[in-house]
Amino acid sequence: MTNGLTPGAPLQMFSEDEQMFRETVRKFAQERVKPLVKEMDEKGEVDRGLIQELFELGLMSVEIPEKYEGSEANFTSAIIVIEELSAVDPSIGVMVDVQNTLVNNAFMIWGSEAIREKYLPQLATEKIGAYSLSESGSGSDAFALQTTAREDKDSYVLNGRKMWVTNGADAEIFIVFASVDKSLGYKGITGFVVEKEFSGFSVGKKEDKLGIRASSTCELILEDCRVPKENILGEIGKGYKIAIETLNEGRIGIGAQMIGLARGALDCAIQYSQEREQFGKKISDFQAIQFSLAEMATQVEAARLMVYNAARLKDASMPFIKEAAMTKYFTSITAEKVASKALEVYGGYGYTKEYPAEKYFRDSKIGQIYEGTSNMQLMTIAKMLLS
Repeated sequence: MTNGLTPGAPLQMFSEDEQMFRETVRKFAQERVKPLVKEMDEKGEVDRGLIQELFELGLMSVEIPEKYEGSEANFTSAIIVIEELSAVDPSIGVMVDVQNTLVNNAFMIWGSEAIREKYLPQLATEKIGAYSLSESGSGSDAFALQTTAREDKDSYVLNGRKMWVTNGADAEIFIVFASVDKSLGYKGITGFVVEKEFSGFSVGKKEDKLGIRASSTCELILEDCRVPKENILGEIGKGYKIAIETLNEGRIGIGAQMIGLARGALDCAIQYSQEREQFGKKISDFQAIQFSLAEMATQVEAARLMVYNAARLKDASMPFIKEAAMTKYFTSITAEKVASKALEVYGGYGYTKEYPAEKYFRDSKIGQIYEGTSNMQLMTIAKMLLS
C-alpha cells in the first residue's frame, strides 16, 4: 500500500523467518486470492483451484509435523497465515483457521498414532477437515448436544444432526461429537473421526449467510452412521475436554481473522481517502477523516498485540485461556467498529458492492458469534479473574 502504514506489529515481535513467511503469504493473498474474492462471495463457494494452491503452499498444514507431510511450523505461524489471508478475504481465512487450529491440532494432540498416520497426511496434502460440535438446540450450551453414539460390535452407530459446521460442504474428514451415554451428562461426550463416505453420513442444508459467504456453513445428518472404534478421538467420555481445549486455541485463530479483516478494511479506507476528492481536495486532507483513520489504526494495533501475545503464550506452553477469551472478545468488536468506520469513509459508495467496504462490514459480524459468543468470552474472563 502507499499509505506508509506497516501492516504488522513491531518487527522484534517476529523472527526473520516469520517475517519472510508473512511476506510470502501476503503476496499469495494479493496475487491469487484477491482477484477471486468478488466471484467467490457472489457464488457462495471457494474456488477449487485456490484450495489446491493452499495445500501446495503448506498453508493447510502449518503445524503438522514433516513426518506426516506437514510444514512443522509453530502456532504463531498459523496465526500469521490466518491474518494475512483474512486481510484479503475472511472466508479463506476461516477455512484455513478451522483446518489448522481446530482440526489438525485435535488430531495431533488427541489422536492415536494410527489416527495420526492415517489422517494427518491427508489433511496436509489434499483433504479439508471440519469440526462439528453445535446443534440446533446446543449453541453456547454446547454440552446439551443430542447426537448419540451407540456401541455395536466393532463400531459405534451415530444418530443426530449437527449445525453451523464451517467447511461443511468442502470437507471430507469430520470431527463429530456425540454422547455415548446421556445419563452421564458432559462426561458421556466423545469425539469421533467421521469420513464423508461413511454409510449413514450426509451433508444437509448449506446456510445462506450475511457474510463470509464463500465459507460453507452446513448441517450434517447422521442416520445410523457406522464409525469404527479405532476412529474414537482420544478416549470415551473425554470429548468435552477435547472440545474445550481445541476451542481455546481456535479463538486465537478467530482473533487473527478479525484483525486481518480490520486491517484490510483500514487499508482500503486509507487508499480511498487519498483518491476521493470533495470541495476541491482529497478527503484525507480533512481532519475529521484523519482522526477517524488514526482511531481505527490504533484499535487495530491494540487488537493485533493481543492476538500475538496469546499466540506466543500458547507456543511457550504457558496458560493462555483468559488471554484467548480476551482476544476473541476484543478483536471481534474491533473488527466490526473498524469495518463500519471504513464504510463511512467511502460514503455512499461504501454501501454498494462496487467497493470492498461493504463486504468487510458484512464479514465482521460473525466474529462476535461463532466459536463462543462475546457473552461467553466475558463469562470465561470473569470466572478466571475471580477464581
